[in-house]
Amino acid sequence: MTMQLRCRCGAVRGEMDTGRAYARATCYCKDCRAFARYLGQPGVLDDRGGTDIVATAPAAVRFTAGSEHVACMSLSPKGLLRWYASCCRTPLGNTPRDPNVFYAGIVTACFDAAPLAVDAAFGPRDRIVLNTGSATAEVRATPLAFLAGGWRILAGLIGARLRHERTSPFFDASGRPLREPDVISREQRAALERDAA
Repeated sequence: MTMQLRCRCGAVRGEMDTGRAYARATCYCKDCRAFARYLGQPGVLDDRGGTDIVATAPAAVRFTAGSEHVACMSLSPKGLLRWYASCCRTPLGNTPRDPNVFYAGIVTACFDAAPLAVDAAFGPRDRIVLNTGSATAEVRATPLAFLAGGWRILAGLIGARLRHERTSPFFDASGRPLREPDVISREQRAALERDAA
């Protein structure tokens, strides 16, 4: 089964193989909130400051239109690469800087599907929550679900390494990011974190 991807304006489109998903989680970290603030778009964060993400193998994701609008930023010189559609600033996901770590966290805000369809494909939202201490309102931790999700991600990473998988829409064949990341300054990051608090 595939999940259709679409930015807000429709210029960037793609699809994701739902069978390659590792886990679905809501992340409440300050970095995810700062990224949402950087984009300046409503509806990325929930009412407690969380971002709904599906962890997956990068090879599960394919852009079918508008890849020239796929942009990248980072909150620090060594931080995650955070991908978005530059045409309308829709978040797409995040990846490690090392393409050999076969992981992509796709932000569900770019799914072109009804919430019930997303739940049917990946399980209910908030079953796994991360970084609850940074939430803007009370969030109950999910330690057992967190461990189970962590094991699924680890198994996916190990499996990809054993299969020598390299395909990713975010990196070229030599392992360089599809786009050079815009690394923001410490001052910019501090301002985003203040605004996102």
